[in-house]
Amino acid sequence: MTDGTTNFINGEWVAAVGGAVFASTNPANTSQTLGLYARSDQRDVALAVAAAKAAYPAWRKTPAPARGALLTKIGRLLEERKEAFSQAMVNEMGKVLVEARGDVQEAIDMAHYMAAFGRLPSGSVVPSERPDIYCSARRVPVGVVGLITPWNFPIAVPTWKMFPALLAGNTVVWKPAEDTPGMAVLLIQLLADAGVPTGIVNLVTGYGEEAGAALVEAEGVSTISFTGSTSVGKHIAGRCGQLMKRVSCELGGKNAIVVLDDADIELAVKGCLWSAFGTAGQRCTAASRLIVDKRIKAHFAERLVAETLKLRMAPGADPTAQIGPVVNRTQLERIHSYIAIGQNEGATLLTGGTPLTDAPLDKGCFYAPTIFDSMTPGMRIAQEEIFGPVTGIITVDGLDEAIAIANGTDYGLSLSLYTANLRRGMRALDELESGIVYINLPTSGAEIQLPFGGVKNTGNGHREAGWMAMDWCTEWKAAYINYAEGSELVRAQIDV
Repeated sequence: MTDGTTNFINGEWVAAVGGAVFASTNPANTSQTLGLYARSDQRDVALAVAAAKAAYPAWRKTPAPARGALLTKIGRLLEERKEAFSQAMVNEMGKVLVEARGDVQEAIDMAHYMAAFGRLPSGSVVPSERPDIYCSARRVPVGVVGLITPWNFPIAVPTWKMFPALLAGNTVVWKPAEDTPGMAVLLIQLLADAGVPTGIVNLVTGYGEEAGAALVEAEGVSTISFTGSTSVGKHIAGRCGQLMKRVSCELGGKNAIVVLDDADIELAVKGCLWSAFGTAGQRCTAASRLIVDKRIKAHFAERLVAETLKLRMAPGADPTAQIGPVVNRTQLERIHSYIAIGQNEGATLLTGGTPLTDAPLDKGCFYAPTIFDSMTPGMRIAQEEIFGPVTGIITVDGLDEAIAIANGTDYGLSLSLYTANLRRGMRALDELESGIVYINLPTSGAEIQLPFGGVKNTGNGHREAGWMAMDWCTEWKAAYINYAEGSELVRAQIDV
């Protein structure tokens, strides 16, 4: 068990300046304490930022191929430790083992993908309107970047942010979610073992209102990358605007799967099960709205409920588990509060709607997979992100109504449509207001070579993954070089 010496600052493991600690517990058995972690505040953040600032000049000047080679080494170490990381994630976050392995695999993929960018072009040469002038533009690092990451993907999301930032030549201060500090410690120790130079990556564990807020405010931090709730993201974005800091926000979602009357019902049911209940619904891409054509709705609902009742809920370490616990008691209570909200609004429960209190699940934070019927677009359960294993069916008449309802929220991260008609699929691809659109696939399952992010209240325009992941942590520098003979002044846009 850790003893609270869990901040990593300037290459050393240290306790919080104030000596405070907090506990991490197992959501499958909340009486089990996994470790004690440093409860950091602005003093710890200041030390971490100072270390990152001091390390930045040398790291910025390190050739990009060398930075990429280090990421390759990190990726190989992640491969070696994948099972150990996955088992630890099951204990601390609660997701089932197969999903935990997928979380670590995303980090492995990102390490190798970003490593290749060390030898790829990072700018352009363009013609000048004047003779003997060389014009170019290239992307350069922004300096110290602050990362604030969530608990639901405690390895994938941090590495989606960290690896592009490091490859670009930035240094990092990272504040992970207070529910998964142990995973952060494991990742940072791996980076240290890989040979990341002193001060390049710094870790401060603790709470958002203490350490996270301090990181946003810290002088010397050029950019904040935040993944979390829309309300907190809006506050961070507003504060960064006042401080003239760059900010990347990846926020909430209210994703939908549209099932048209010509869809493969069995395929659609499988996609809805995975999207609604994978990671116990604790994904920004989770499908909490199922928009189903009235011609097939009865059959679809019958099949969905039948398959939902077959899902096995158990602690994630159980190899037969398909759904694990939600992350903590507070989240469990929040999820349950939405059941009454939905029923009061007129929605009908088809299955679920209750915490699971029979042994052995009574020791943890388990919630029954829940399906509402008779959900209408204006209901709170159809508009607000619940972030749990809860979904609902909205009945529609045809493609036009389905698209309108799918687009009818303040979010726009991931939307899906099931159909056998290519024209319908292509129209949906064009008209669905979402950063990611799937045809005949679930709403969860992004690949790292494509941009990840949303529109409307889901994000502020930046993307993670793909080559676009370099945008938020770099900025453009233009160059003009005059190599003409003589001393005549040459001016742009001035008639001679």
